[in-house]
Amino acid sequence: MSASLRTTGGQTGPVASRYLYDTEFIERSEGGHLWLDLVSIGIVSEDGSREYYAVSTEFDPAFAVPWVRRNVLDKLPPPSDPSWRRRARIRSDVVAFLGAAGPPELWAWYAAYDHVVLCQLFGTMTDLPRFLPRFTRDLRQLWEEVGRPPLPPPPPDAHDALADARHNLDRWRVLAPLRTCPSPAPTR
Repeated sequence: MSASLRTTGGQTGPVASRYLYDTEFIERSEGGHLWLDLVSIGIVSEDGSREYYAVSTEFDPAFAVPWVRRNVLDKLPPPSDPSWRRRARIRSDVVAFLGAAGPPELWAWYAAYDHVVLCQLFGTMTDLPRFLPRFTRDLRQLWEEVGRPPLPPPPPDAHDALADARHNLDRWRVLAPLRTCPSPAPTR
């Protein structure tokens, strides 16, 4: 879907497509350094016609806390599934998927962590391909701004990255039409 002229990352130009995505990850702490280890990523186009899903073969399950083991790792497809891929393959797949229709606009729920995980696929933020935005727009923040309307309930397979990306699309379909409404005044 073509959108009007807007800023995406450091670039100004038309946004060719919107994508809603989700990542699952393990928070790791080694030698005083905290980082996010990609487990899986799911991406859905705004019109729902294109989807991408991959599970990293390189995450270390030994660092997963019990909640992540139970709610994320135990729900992954078997390692023989073709969605299991090395990070380098996921990186090239994501570039091809998101770049297919021109500059993308990215949306996620609590987007900050997802964006960091996405950036870490490429190394540093400066290693991101130029066409990728340097930020992900936050559906959770948009939900607050438009007055917290009722949203679809989480899917039964929540914490599967593709199921959560599809759920983000469902949320988007509720929130997008409300974007032009003024935000309510904050209450004190």
